[in-house]
Amino acid sequence: MPLSLFSSHRKAVLTRCHEDYSTKMRQRYAPWYHAMDAQQGTSVRLDGRDMIMLSSNDYLGLAFHPKVVEAAQEAIRRWGTSTNGARPSNGSRSFHLKLEEKLASFLGREACHVHAAGYISCMSAVAAFAQKGDMIFADKNVHSCLLDGIKLSLATVERFSHNNPADLRTVIAASRRDAPRMLVIEGVYSMEGHIAKLPELAAIAEESSCFTVLDDAHGFGVLGRQGRGTVDHFGLNDQVEVICGSLSKSLASTGGFVAASREVIEFLRTHSKQTIFSAALSPGQAAAAQAALEVMQTEPEHLERLWSNTKKYIAILKGLGLDTWETETPAVPIVLGSKERVYRFWQALLEKNVFTVLSIVPAVPVGKDLIRTAISAMHTDEQLAQIADAMAYAVKKL
Repeated sequence: MPLSLFSSHRKAVLTRCHEDYSTKMRQRYAPWYHAMDAQQGTSVRLDGRDMIMLSSNDYLGLAFHPKVVEAAQEAIRRWGTSTNGARPSNGSRSFHLKLEEKLASFLGREACHVHAAGYISCMSAVAAFAQKGDMIFADKNVHSCLLDGIKLSLATVERFSHNNPADLRTVIAASRRDAPRMLVIEGVYSMEGHIAKLPELAAIAEESSCFTVLDDAHGFGVLGRQGRGTVDHFGLNDQVEVICGSLSKSLASTGGFVAASREVIEFLRTHSKQTIFSAALSPGQAAAAQAALEVMQTEPEHLERLWSNTKKYIAILKGLGLDTWETETPAVPIVLGSKERVYRFWQALLEKNVFTVLSIVPAVPVGKDLIRTAISAMHTDEQLAQIADAMAYAVKKL
């Protein structure tokens, strides 16, 4: 008879899995890993109930745009479902090059490389260029993908207060001056909705000879001319060396990109393990991203609607006295300050058929436990009215 999985001779790692408190609590309260049964735009079905999706990153609402869907379908018919390989070996296709060329041109860059995941793109945008002995200055609130890139680089890292140019200057002044330097920031911080103070940060980076990496996953498609992002929003394209981001948000696909000068991208292709050894972006997803990029440039009404909806939604929350952490973008947190309050609020919204996401410590700073919401261009006025009623109901439940 085989031994029980948790016999008296347990393996230490199996014991860790069996006894993990965080996993037990996640399974008990089930705040995450909900699987939708159906979706059409901002309407989803969960456990047989129709709900409004209020936490998707489909900012421009292009995931169901006919041109995007048709492009993906046609690419699969022509190329199949996968390239079945990594880019340096057998996985490169002409559609990768075409997408990279169009993204680079849109962002005002010489070159671009696309990956099968945004996490990989942003991680490699740091890990490929920083080395042991280098100094990295990173905003305290940067995404996990950037932190993992920093760890892989083996560089020395110094964190500065979130979006605080003065603290960055202080941290740099106290650091080694003989080491290569890198600044790692985001264009739009997705938990907070804050736009980076890029003019001040970039100026300090230039003075300090910092190579700047900016993750614009939540700024691309949202800020700048036709959605060119945070760097374009401030007109600072010549002061940021690398722009990385995701294809799964405004570009209605999956995957990610790194855009920079040609020599920088070629260096990444030579040295980035994440780039060399990961499977290539699939045909359908590359085609979807390219079609969405074209729609962004030819149909400005989506971006206009996004910002109209954002203003209406933030006004609803402020009218209820809710703390939105001074968000400036369609990524709108509702800060409630404790996991207990967050859980009650989230449950109340579910009761009113509005789906959101919890973010609690350690994913956010202590005292900033929140409900993460995001507005889309596809939210209708009727849905916004239903959201307003649900929010008022949830406030009463606190």
